[in-house]
Amino acid sequence: MTQTQSQAGETPGPRETLLEIEGLSKSFGTVHANQDVSLRVDRGEIVALLGENGAGKSTLVKQIFGLMTPDAGTITIKGDSSRIKDPKDAIRRGIGMVHQHFQLVPVMTVAENMMLGHETARGGLLDLDGARQMVRELSAKHNLSVDPDAEIEDLPVGTQQRVEILKALSRRVDLLILDEPTAVLTPQETDELLGVMKELAAGGTSIVFITHKLREVLAVADRCYVLRQGKVVGGVDDLSSTTTSDLASMMVGRDVVLRVDKAEATPGDTVLSIKGLQVKDDRGLPAVDGFDLDVRAGEIVGLAGVEGNGQRELVESIAGMRPSIGGSVRLGADDITKSNAHDTNNAGVGHIPEDREKHGIVGGWSIADNLVLNCYDEAPYAKGFVRDFGAVREHAVTLREEFDIRSPSVDVPAGSLSGGNKQKVVVAREMSARPRLLMAAQPTRGVDVGSIEFIHRRIVEARDAGAAVLLVSAELDEVLSLADRIAVIHGGKVVAEVAGKDADRTEIGRLMAGDTDSH
Repeated sequence: MTQTQSQAGETPGPRETLLEIEGLSKSFGTVHANQDVSLRVDRGEIVALLGENGAGKSTLVKQIFGLMTPDAGTITIKGDSSRIKDPKDAIRRGIGMVHQHFQLVPVMTVAENMMLGHETARGGLLDLDGARQMVRELSAKHNLSVDPDAEIEDLPVGTQQRVEILKALSRRVDLLILDEPTAVLTPQETDELLGVMKELAAGGTSIVFITHKLREVLAVADRCYVLRQGKVVGGVDDLSSTTTSDLASMMVGRDVVLRVDKAEATPGDTVLSIKGLQVKDDRGLPAVDGFDLDVRAGEIVGLAGVEGNGQRELVESIAGMRPSIGGSVRLGADDITKSNAHDTNNAGVGHIPEDREKHGIVGGWSIADNLVLNCYDEAPYAKGFVRDFGAVREHAVTLREEFDIRSPSVDVPAGSLSGGNKQKVVVAREMSARPRLLMAAQPTRGVDVGSIEFIHRRIVEARDAGAAVLLVSAELDEVLSLADRIAVIHGGKVVAEVAGKDADRTEIGRLMAGDTDSH
């Protein structure tokens, strides 16, 4: 591959090769997760790994970090090609990894989490003061502000991501692996993280960066490799003249429509009516504070806002998962304000939750069982107290085909699927019930461009079939492209509504930040 240009424009001299992989292969039974993968990462450069969900990206980096042992091939770190025994060995050799799903202990403080795995003692006691000081110093050095005494469970996801990165950096890494680091971040937090990545690379730290957000690749990566079905199918040495469409086509192997193609909405009767809703968060503080919104049949209403402004509590309250303390929620003529999750679902509410691992699937159950979670005890999937497993499986086979759920069979555990395919299981279950109201919370979080295109198309199809759709997304681009009407939430209430076709990105961003003064 060719060397990239430096910021000053001159051609730099040869860089030190920090990581070199040759002929790496890894299989799980008959599934070839990686096949003959070869790539290189030089010191101080950011290399993106791209590919659809299930392309083998996470399997590859887990082998680099010692979480898995390759079946064949070599991984060479700074000239040392000896086998990486385990994560402790990887850390010793200068490799750090920030996982897609955080590896933090929720009930511990930031400082306590930072100490895990390399505890130090003073006078026979854990040196917590030293850990606190380390957090402060790393926070200042890398511009990642974190309170060392805050408990993880009380921190927003963006701050938890900072803790994960600081924890990796505390080991003085030469190579930092970031697996979907921006999947749960707001646009502002994402920009901050991309800035930190550039600073780290400028200081000599190499970064392997897995993401589905192609704009981020073009913003920070020096080079990229593209994986498809476990193989490296291409790469780009100079991303300066590359477009997001180019990268998407390389990933999927066909042209991908990144914009949402939809006809103008023709809204009908009001399906969801929320008046003065008030909901508390997990700490007992007001999160939704006098929220008013109507959603009509045949329209998509996008809720735009910085995460932490009551979106999660709002959706959970409508879905019957969290009690409200004031106001009302009506579904057509039905008052569902006090309904539980089961009754709300039966009333015709479909819910794609923002956390698919926690609220969307049961990981140890089969795909087939997950596809009937809402109706497993109803005909045709049960007769009295006896389940009809044949009907359950037939239903799953149909939906697996219709929603392109990629798996060996419908009998494998849902937890064994890639992130995008888990999301498709949730989408298939909720949409196949043809709900009157579809609530889609972060529907494409952590999924690849092919799956994003598919999920967006199904949301539009649900609208066109007459459903009312409430879209909640931290991705402003997603809201702008899908929504027929946009409601901006700040401080737990709607501060503005605009027609989707008239929406201005800058204006929406200003409203999201709480600036409601007219200009």
